[in-house]
Amino acid sequence: MQLTTWPQPVLGRPFRRAGHRTALVAAGLPLHLAVVPLWLWLLGTLAALVPALTPLPVLLTLVVTPLLTVGQRRRYRALVGKDLPRPDVPGPGRSWKSAVRRLTGRTLWRQACYHAVAGPLLAVLDLAVLAVWVSALVGASIYVWIWALPSQWRVTDLGYTTQAAYITVSGLALLFLGPRLTGALVRLETRAAEVLLGPSRTEKLARRVADLAESRAGVLDAVDAERRRIERDLHDGAQQRLVSLAVNLGLARATLGDLPTDARKVIDEAHREAKEAIAELNDLVRGLHPAVLEDRGLDAALSGVAARLPIPVRVAVDLPQRPSPTVEAVAYFVVSEALTNVVKHAQATGADVTVERIGETLLVVVADDGAGGADPAAAGGTGLAGLAKRVASVDGTFSCRSPAGGPTVITVELPCAP
Repeated sequence: MQLTTWPQPVLGRPFRRAGHRTALVAAGLPLHLAVVPLWLWLLGTLAALVPALTPLPVLLTLVVTPLLTVGQRRRYRALVGKDLPRPDVPGPGRSWKSAVRRLTGRTLWRQACYHAVAGPLLAVLDLAVLAVWVSALVGASIYVWIWALPSQWRVTDLGYTTQAAYITVSGLALLFLGPRLTGALVRLETRAAEVLLGPSRTEKLARRVADLAESRAGVLDAVDAERRRIERDLHDGAQQRLVSLAVNLGLARATLGDLPTDARKVIDEAHREAKEAIAELNDLVRGLHPAVLEDRGLDAALSGVAARLPIPVRVAVDLPQRPSPTVEAVAYFVVSEALTNVVKHAQATGADVTVERIGETLLVVVADDGAGGADPAAAGGTGLAGLAKRVASVDGTFSCRSPAGGPTVITVELPCAP
Protein backbone atom coordinates (compact mmCIF):
# COMPACT_ATOMS: atom_id res chain seq x y z
CA MET A 1 0.00 0.00 0.00
CA GLN A 2 1.48 3.31 -1.07
CA LEU A 3 0.89 6.30 1.13
CA THR A 4 0.10 9.57 -0.56
CA THR A 5 2.12 12.56 0.61
CA TRP A 6 0.18 15.76 0.32
CA PRO A 7 2.29 18.70 -0.84
CA GLN A 8 2.63 21.57 1.58
CA PRO A 9 0.72 24.68 0.58
CA VAL A 10 2.93 26.96 -1.48
CA LEU A 11 1.44 30.04 0.14
CA GLY A 12 2.37 28.81 3.61
CA ARG A 13 6.05 28.24 2.93
CA PRO A 14 7.20 31.87 3.45
CA PHE A 15 5.62 31.92 6.93
CA ARG A 16 7.43 28.86 8.30
CA ARG A 17 10.44 30.84 9.53
CA ALA A 18 8.95 34.32 9.49
CA GLY A 19 8.27 34.29 13.24
CA HIS A 20 11.90 33.66 14.25
CA ARG A 21 13.20 36.11 11.66
CA THR A 22 10.82 38.83 12.77
CA ALA A 23 11.82 38.23 16.38
CA LEU A 24 15.46 38.54 15.29
CA VAL A 25 14.71 41.88 13.63
CA ALA A 26 12.78 43.17 16.66
CA ALA A 27 15.52 42.08 19.09
CA GLY A 28 18.17 43.77 16.98
CA LEU A 29 16.47 47.15 17.03
CA PRO A 30 17.59 48.23 20.56
CA LEU A 31 21.09 46.86 19.97
CA HIS A 32 21.39 48.82 16.72
CA LEU A 33 20.24 52.03 18.39
CA ALA A 34 22.40 51.68 21.51
CA VAL A 35 25.29 53.77 20.19
CA VAL A 36 23.12 56.51 18.65
CA PRO A 37 22.99 58.63 21.89
CA LEU A 38 26.77 58.55 22.11
CA TRP A 39 27.14 59.79 18.54
CA LEU A 40 24.52 62.48 19.10
CA TRP A 41 26.61 63.53 22.07
CA LEU A 42 29.69 63.60 19.83
CA LEU A 43 27.90 65.75 17.25
CA GLY A 44 26.74 68.07 20.05
CA THR A 45 30.27 68.56 21.34
CA LEU A 46 31.52 69.28 17.83
CA ALA A 47 28.70 71.75 17.20
CA ALA A 48 29.31 73.48 20.55
CA LEU A 49 33.05 73.61 19.86
CA VAL A 50 33.98 71.78 23.06
CA PRO A 51 37.01 69.73 21.95
CA ALA A 52 37.81 68.59 25.48
CA LEU A 53 34.65 66.45 25.59
CA THR A 54 35.02 65.03 22.08
CA PRO A 55 37.06 61.88 23.01
CA LEU A 56 34.55 60.81 25.68
CA PRO A 57 31.78 59.50 23.38
CA VAL A 58 34.38 57.76 21.21
CA LEU A 59 35.94 56.04 24.22
CA LEU A 60 32.52 55.07 25.59
CA THR A 61 31.66 53.61 22.17
CA LEU A 62 34.80 51.48 22.28
CA VAL A 63 33.98 50.40 25.85
CA VAL A 64 30.43 49.25 25.06
CA THR A 65 31.39 47.67 21.71
CA PRO A 66 32.41 44.26 23.19
CA LEU A 67 29.18 44.15 25.22
CA LEU A 68 27.06 44.92 22.18
CA THR A 69 28.96 42.31 20.17
CA VAL A 70 28.16 39.69 22.80
CA GLY A 71 24.50 40.73 22.62
CA GLN A 72 24.47 40.37 18.85
CA ARG A 73 25.99 36.89 19.03
CA ARG A 74 23.44 35.79 21.60
CA ARG A 75 20.64 37.23 19.49
CA TYR A 76 21.60 35.14 16.46
CA ARG A 77 22.22 32.01 18.53
CA ALA A 78 18.95 32.19 20.47
CA LEU A 79 16.56 33.19 17.67
CA VAL A 80 17.89 31.55 14.50
CA GLY A 81 20.42 29.07 15.90
CA LYS A 82 23.39 30.63 14.12
CA ASP A 83 26.83 31.01 15.69
CA LEU A 84 28.75 33.95 14.31
CA PRO A 85 32.44 33.11 13.86
CA ARG A 86 34.65 34.79 16.41
CA PRO A 87 37.66 36.84 15.30
CA ASP A 88 41.14 36.45 16.71
CA VAL A 89 41.57 38.82 19.64
CA PRO A 90 44.69 39.60 21.72
CA GLY A 91 45.10 37.50 24.82
CA PRO A 92 43.89 38.79 28.18
CA GLY A 93 46.23 41.02 30.12
CA ARG A 94 46.18 43.99 32.45
CA SER A 95 49.32 45.73 31.29
CA TRP A 96 49.19 48.94 29.29
CA LYS A 97 50.67 47.11 26.31
CA SER A 98 47.75 44.69 26.25
CA ALA A 99 45.27 47.58 26.48
CA VAL A 100 46.99 49.45 23.65
CA ARG A 101 47.08 46.29 21.56
CA ARG A 102 43.34 45.78 22.02
CA LEU A 103 42.50 49.43 21.33
CA THR A 104 44.62 49.59 18.19
CA GLY A 105 43.58 46.19 16.88
CA ARG A 106 41.49 45.99 13.74
CA THR A 107 38.99 43.68 15.40
CA LEU A 108 37.72 46.28 17.90
CA TRP A 109 37.47 49.03 15.28
CA ARG A 110 35.64 46.79 12.84
CA GLN A 111 33.12 45.93 15.55
CA ALA A 112 32.79 49.60 16.48
CA CYS A 113 32.13 50.41 12.82
CA TYR A 114 29.32 47.84 12.82
CA HIS A 115 27.63 49.25 15.93
CA ALA A 116 28.19 52.94 15.15
CA VAL A 117 27.66 53.04 11.38
CA ALA A 118 25.96 49.89 10.13
CA GLY A 119 23.80 49.53 13.25
CA PRO A 120 21.78 52.78 12.85
CA LEU A 121 21.28 52.08 9.14
CA LEU A 122 20.03 48.59 9.92
CA ALA A 123 17.77 50.04 12.61
CA VAL A 124 16.00 52.12 9.95
CA LEU A 125 15.41 48.97 7.91
CA ASP A 126 14.26 47.13 11.05
CA LEU A 127 11.66 49.83 11.70
CA ALA A 128 10.49 49.70 8.09
CA VAL A 129 10.04 45.92 8.16
CA LEU A 130 8.26 46.01 11.52
CA ALA A 131 5.99 48.77 10.18
CA VAL A 132 5.14 46.54 7.21
CA TRP A 133 4.18 43.72 9.58
CA VAL A 134 2.04 46.01 11.77
CA SER A 135 0.31 47.50 8.71
CA ALA A 136 -0.26 44.03 7.28
CA LEU A 137 -1.79 42.68 10.47
CA VAL A 138 -3.96 45.75 11.03
CA GLY A 139 -5.09 45.89 7.39
CA ALA A 140 -5.86 42.16 7.13
CA SER A 141 -7.95 42.29 10.32
CA ILE A 142 -9.68 45.63 9.65
CA TYR A 143 -13.15 44.05 9.84
CA VAL A 144 -12.39 42.83 13.35
CA TRP A 145 -11.53 46.38 14.41
CA ILE A 146 -14.63 47.72 12.70
CA TRP A 147 -16.95 45.26 14.41
CA ALA A 148 -15.40 46.28 17.72
CA LEU A 149 -16.84 49.79 17.16
CA PRO A 150 -20.37 50.71 18.29
CA SER A 151 -23.15 49.44 16.02
CA GLN A 152 -24.56 52.98 15.63
CA TRP A 153 -21.34 53.98 13.81
CA ARG A 154 -21.68 51.08 11.35
CA VAL A 155 -25.32 52.02 10.61
CA THR A 156 -24.61 55.69 9.98
CA ASP A 157 -21.35 55.13 7.97
CA LEU A 158 -22.25 52.37 5.51
CA GLY A 159 -19.48 53.43 3.14
CA TYR A 160 -16.91 51.76 5.34
CA THR A 161 -17.48 48.37 3.61
CA THR A 162 -15.84 49.39 0.33
CA GLN A 163 -12.91 51.12 2.05
CA ALA A 164 -12.45 48.20 4.42
CA ALA A 165 -12.32 45.82 1.46
CA TYR A 166 -9.46 47.81 -0.11
CA ILE A 167 -7.66 47.95 3.21
CA THR A 168 -8.06 44.20 3.70
CA VAL A 169 -6.66 43.44 0.24
CA SER A 170 -3.71 45.76 0.92
CA GLY A 171 -3.15 44.12 4.30
CA LEU A 172 -3.14 40.65 2.75
CA ALA A 173 -0.68 41.81 0.10
CA LEU A 174 1.63 43.21 2.78
CA LEU A 175 1.15 40.02 4.79
CA PHE A 176 2.61 37.96 1.97
CA LEU A 177 5.27 40.56 1.26
CA GLY A 178 6.41 40.69 4.90
CA PRO A 179 8.21 37.29 5.06
CA ARG A 180 10.19 38.10 1.93
CA LEU A 181 11.24 41.51 3.18
CA THR A 182 12.12 40.02 6.57
CA GLY A 183 14.16 37.25 4.97
CA ALA A 184 16.07 39.75 2.80
CA LEU A 185 16.79 41.97 5.81
CA VAL A 186 17.95 39.01 7.92
CA ARG A 187 20.33 37.94 5.16
CA LEU A 188 21.67 41.49 4.93
CA GLU A 189 22.15 41.77 8.69
CA THR A 190 23.79 38.34 8.88
CA ARG A 191 26.20 39.22 6.10
CA ALA A 192 27.11 42.52 7.76
CA ALA A 193 27.61 40.79 11.12
CA GLU A 194 29.82 38.09 9.59
CA VAL A 195 31.98 40.68 7.82
CA LEU A 196 32.37 43.19 10.67
CA LEU A 197 31.86 41.12 13.83
CA GLY A 198 33.55 37.96 12.59
CA PRO A 199 37.14 37.25 11.50
CA SER A 200 38.63 39.13 8.59
CA ARG A 201 39.59 37.45 5.33
CA THR A 202 43.22 37.28 6.47
CA GLU A 203 42.22 35.61 9.72
CA LYS A 204 40.02 33.13 7.86
CA LEU A 205 42.89 32.22 5.55
CA ALA A 206 45.25 31.87 8.51
CA ARG A 207 42.75 29.59 10.27
CA ARG A 208 42.31 27.57 7.10
CA VAL A 209 46.05 27.15 6.72
CA ALA A 210 46.36 26.09 10.37
CA ASP A 211 43.50 23.58 9.98
CA LEU A 212 45.04 22.15 6.81
CA ALA A 213 48.45 21.88 8.46
CA GLU A 214 46.92 20.12 11.45
CA SER A 215 44.92 17.72 9.27
CA ARG A 216 47.96 16.99 7.12
CA ALA A 217 50.03 16.25 10.23
CA GLY A 218 47.29 13.89 11.36
CA VAL A 219 47.29 12.13 7.99
CA LEU A 220 51.08 11.76 8.07
CA ASP A 221 50.96 10.35 11.58
CA ALA A 222 48.22 7.93 10.54
CA VAL A 223 50.20 6.82 7.48
CA ASP A 224 53.32 6.32 9.56
CA ALA A 225 51.36 4.30 12.13
CA GLU A 226 49.84 2.18 9.36
CA ARG A 227 53.31 1.61 7.90
CA ARG A 228 54.56 0.40 11.27
CA ARG A 229 51.55 -1.90 11.62
CA ILE A 230 52.20 -3.45 8.19
CA GLU A 231 55.86 -3.92 9.12
CA ARG A 232 54.90 -5.72 12.32
CA ASP A 233 52.35 -7.92 10.53
CA LEU A 234 54.87 -8.92 7.86
CA HIS A 235 57.64 -9.49 10.39
CA ASP A 236 55.51 -11.53 12.78
CA GLY A 237 53.38 -13.28 10.16
CA ALA A 238 54.55 -13.87 6.61
CA GLN A 239 58.26 -13.64 7.44
CA GLN A 240 58.02 -16.20 10.24
CA ARG A 241 56.09 -18.58 8.01
CA LEU A 242 58.74 -18.31 5.31
CA VAL A 243 61.51 -18.93 7.83
CA SER A 244 59.65 -22.01 9.11
CA LEU A 245 59.19 -23.22 5.54
CA ALA A 246 62.91 -22.78 4.76
CA VAL A 247 63.89 -24.63 7.94
CA ASN A 248 61.55 -27.53 7.14
CA LEU A 249 62.88 -27.74 3.58
CA GLY A 250 66.45 -27.72 4.89
CA LEU A 251 65.63 -30.51 7.35
CA ALA A 252 63.94 -32.52 4.61
CA ARG A 253 66.97 -32.16 2.37
CA ALA A 254 69.33 -33.22 5.17
CA THR A 255 67.34 -36.15 6.61
CA LEU A 256 65.76 -37.70 3.55
CA GLY A 257 68.80 -39.29 1.91
CA ASP A 258 66.97 -41.87 -0.22
CA LEU A 259 64.99 -39.39 -2.32
CA PRO A 260 65.11 -39.59 -6.10
CA THR A 261 67.31 -37.08 -7.85
CA ASP A 262 64.36 -35.17 -9.31
CA ALA A 263 62.67 -34.86 -5.91
CA ARG A 264 65.91 -33.69 -4.25
CA LYS A 265 66.34 -31.11 -7.02
CA VAL A 266 62.82 -29.80 -6.41
CA ILE A 267 63.48 -29.55 -2.65
CA ASP A 268 66.78 -27.75 -3.26
CA GLU A 269 65.07 -25.27 -5.60
CA ALA A 270 62.23 -24.67 -3.16
CA HIS A 271 64.72 -24.16 -0.31
CA ARG A 272 66.69 -21.63 -2.37
CA GLU A 273 63.56 -19.71 -3.41
CA ALA A 274 62.33 -19.65 0.19
CA LYS A 275 65.62 -18.07 1.33
CA GLU A 276 65.44 -15.54 -1.51
CA ALA A 277 61.86 -14.72 -0.56
CA ILE A 278 62.97 -14.19 3.05
CA ALA A 279 65.72 -11.83 1.91
CA GLU A 280 63.32 -9.87 -0.31
CA LEU A 281 60.77 -9.68 2.49
CA ASN A 282 63.48 -8.43 4.84
CA ASP A 283 64.29 -5.64 2.39
CA LEU A 284 60.59 -4.83 2.03
CA VAL A 285 60.04 -4.71 5.79
CA ARG A 286 63.15 -2.59 6.25
CA GLY A 287 61.91 -0.21 3.56
CA LEU A 288 58.49 0.15 5.17
CA HIS A 289 59.66 0.94 8.67
CA PRO A 290 62.66 -0.78 10.22
CA ALA A 291 62.07 -2.07 13.70
CA VAL A 292 65.44 -0.77 14.87
CA LEU A 293 64.33 2.79 14.06
CA GLU A 294 61.38 2.53 16.37
CA ASP A 295 63.29 0.68 19.09
CA ARG A 296 66.68 2.42 19.12
CA GLY A 297 66.33 5.61 17.08
CA LEU A 298 68.11 7.20 14.14
CA ASP A 299 71.68 6.49 15.19
CA ALA A 300 71.28 2.71 15.24
CA ALA A 301 69.03 2.64 12.16
CA LEU A 302 71.38 4.74 10.01
CA SER A 303 74.39 2.76 11.22
CA GLY A 304 72.63 -0.39 10.04
CA VAL A 305 72.00 1.17 6.63
CA ALA A 306 75.66 2.22 6.33
CA ALA A 307 76.89 -1.25 7.32
CA ARG A 308 75.01 -2.90 4.46
CA LEU A 309 76.47 -0.66 1.73
CA PRO A 310 79.49 -1.72 -0.36
CA ILE A 311 81.29 1.62 0.24
CA PRO A 312 82.49 3.08 3.54
CA VAL A 313 79.98 5.51 5.09
CA ARG A 314 80.74 7.64 8.15
CA VAL A 315 77.66 8.34 10.25
CA ALA A 316 77.53 11.06 12.91
CA VAL A 317 74.27 11.51 14.81
CA ASP A 318 74.00 14.13 17.58
CA LEU A 319 70.47 14.24 19.00
CA PRO A 320 69.91 15.24 22.64
CA GLN A 321 66.36 13.91 22.33
CA ARG A 322 64.46 11.96 19.72
CA PRO A 323 62.22 13.90 17.31
CA SER A 324 58.64 12.92 16.57
CA PRO A 325 58.16 9.50 14.89
CA THR A 326 57.02 11.15 11.65
CA VAL A 327 60.06 13.43 11.39
CA GLU A 328 62.33 10.58 12.42
CA ALA A 329 60.91 8.37 9.68
CA VAL A 330 61.34 11.11 7.06
CA ALA A 331 64.98 11.64 8.08
CA TYR A 332 65.65 7.90 7.91
CA PHE A 333 64.14 7.43 4.47
CA VAL A 334 65.92 10.52 3.12
CA VAL A 335 69.32 9.18 4.21
CA SER A 336 68.53 5.64 3.09
CA GLU A 337 67.37 6.72 -0.38
CA ALA A 338 70.23 9.20 -0.77
CA LEU A 339 72.81 6.52 0.07
CA THR A 340 71.13 4.11 -2.34
CA ASN A 341 71.45 6.72 -5.09
CA VAL A 342 75.11 7.22 -4.16
CA VAL A 343 75.82 3.51 -4.62
CA LYS A 344 73.85 3.24 -7.87
CA HIS A 345 74.72 6.45 -9.70
CA ALA A 346 77.46 8.53 -8.04
CA GLN A 347 80.49 6.26 -8.62
CA ALA A 348 81.65 7.35 -5.14
CA THR A 349 84.29 5.76 -2.94
CA GLY A 350 82.83 7.02 0.32
CA ALA A 351 80.05 9.07 1.89
CA ASP A 352 79.37 11.06 5.05
CA VAL A 353 76.07 11.36 6.92
CA THR A 354 75.56 14.02 9.58
CA VAL A 355 72.39 14.38 11.64
CA GLU A 356 72.14 17.03 14.34
CA ARG A 357 69.53 19.15 16.00
CA ILE A 358 69.96 22.92 15.89
CA GLY A 359 67.30 24.64 17.94
CA GLU A 360 63.94 23.43 16.65
CA THR A 361 65.38 22.13 13.36
CA LEU A 362 66.73 18.69 12.52
CA LEU A 363 69.61 19.12 10.08
CA VAL A 364 70.46 16.16 7.84
CA VAL A 365 73.48 16.31 5.49
CA VAL A 366 74.49 13.52 3.10
CA ALA A 367 77.74 14.09 1.16
CA ASP A 368 79.67 11.86 -1.22
CA ASP A 369 82.84 12.14 -3.30
CA GLY A 370 81.25 10.87 -6.50
CA ALA A 371 81.02 12.26 -10.01
CA GLY A 372 78.26 14.79 -9.21
CA GLY A 373 75.76 16.08 -11.74
CA ALA A 374 72.65 15.09 -9.76
CA ASP A 375 69.62 17.18 -10.75
CA PRO A 376 66.38 16.92 -8.72
CA ALA A 377 64.43 18.75 -11.44
CA ALA A 378 65.32 16.05 -13.98
CA ALA A 379 64.40 13.17 -11.73
CA GLY A 380 60.94 12.79 -13.29
CA GLY A 381 59.09 12.51 -9.98
CA THR A 382 61.34 9.78 -8.53
CA GLY A 383 64.69 9.71 -6.78
CA LEU A 384 65.72 13.15 -5.57
CA ALA A 385 62.38 14.65 -6.59
CA GLY A 386 60.62 12.05 -4.45
CA LEU A 387 62.86 12.94 -1.52
CA ALA A 388 62.03 16.62 -1.95
CA LYS A 389 58.30 15.81 -1.86
CA ARG A 390 58.71 13.63 1.22
CA VAL A 391 60.58 16.44 3.00
CA ALA A 392 57.97 19.01 1.93
CA SER A 393 55.23 16.85 3.45
CA VAL A 394 56.43 17.88 6.93
CA ASP A 395 57.21 21.52 5.96
CA GLY A 396 60.90 20.81 5.61
CA THR A 397 63.40 22.21 3.11
CA PHE A 398 65.47 20.17 0.64
CA SER A 399 68.52 21.31 -1.29
CA CYS A 400 70.98 19.45 -3.48
CA ARG A 401 74.34 20.88 -4.56
CA SER A 402 75.97 18.61 -7.11
CA PRO A 403 78.32 20.28 -9.58
CA ALA A 404 79.81 18.24 -12.41
CA GLY A 405 82.79 16.34 -11.07
CA GLY A 406 81.41 16.34 -7.54
CA PRO A 407 81.07 16.38 -4.68
CA THR A 408 77.33 16.00 -4.09
CA VAL A 409 75.87 17.45 -0.89
CA ILE A 410 72.21 16.94 0.04
CA THR A 411 70.97 19.17 2.87
CA VAL A 412 67.62 18.65 4.55
CA GLU A 413 66.08 20.74 7.33
CA LEU A 414 63.11 19.26 9.17
CA PRO A 415 61.05 21.11 11.79
CA CYS A 416 60.96 19.22 15.07
CA ALA A 417 59.31 21.67 17.45
CA PRO A 418 57.75 19.94 20.46
